[in-house]
Amino acid sequence: MIKQDAKQVCDLISSRRQVGVRTIVAIAGPPASGKSTLAEAVVQSLNAQKSSAVPSATLVPMDGYHLDNRVLETRGLRAKKGAPETFDAFGFCKAIKALQSARHESFHPMFDRQMDLAIANAIAVHPETPIVVVEGNYLLMKSDPWRMLEDVFALTVFVSPTLEELESRLQQRWIKHGFDPETALKRTKTNDLPNAERVIRDSRKADLTLSQNYTEFGMRYAF
Repeated sequence: MIKQDAKQVCDLISSRRQVGVRTIVAIAGPPASGKSTLAEAVVQSLNAQKSSAVPSATLVPMDGYHLDNRVLETRGLRAKKGAPETFDAFGFCKAIKALQSARHESFHPMFDRQMDLAIANAIAVHPETPIVVVEGNYLLMKSDPWRMLEDVFALTVFVSPTLEELESRLQQRWIKHGFDPETALKRTKTNDLPNAERVIRDSRKADLTLSQNYTEFGMRYAF
């Protein structure tokens, strides 16, 4: 199923390739939807089609723009990590917008879940790489600053299983981090699930919506 969805997205990207500017693709969805898994599969597929040393595509996740835990603590937002206000949203949107016409190498942060922090300049985007796949929860939000990206994306994809499936996945995510089932469910219901509902409610309609339930566990995953 993931291969079929990735192929569908890759075919759409081919049909939406833009001349003179880099093609920016958004893969959005609520937490635990499987968007990270799909985005990785799409980038791998695009790069497998080319033997050049320059990647055909690079993945830039929104996760790297999490505010540092120390900043969140001073603002009373540590328990809400993953909510829109816990990201450097303006910095992220400006960086993605700049990628569209960048003619130089650029560097972007990557979130390390084990260390629970963002690593600066961990992702390099080659100046000749024609496609950038951006992945994150809030890419299609209709509010500022997210809507400044509306005219940047050549293709938008939204991945959204049912809320029941998301709740189960989110709880399992916390259990994998060592929490007992009751605590995991509480964390899910008080923060993660409201974020998921907000993403579903406040995102604009994507060019392609996928509801398939492929698993993201065992692979890198993102808030």
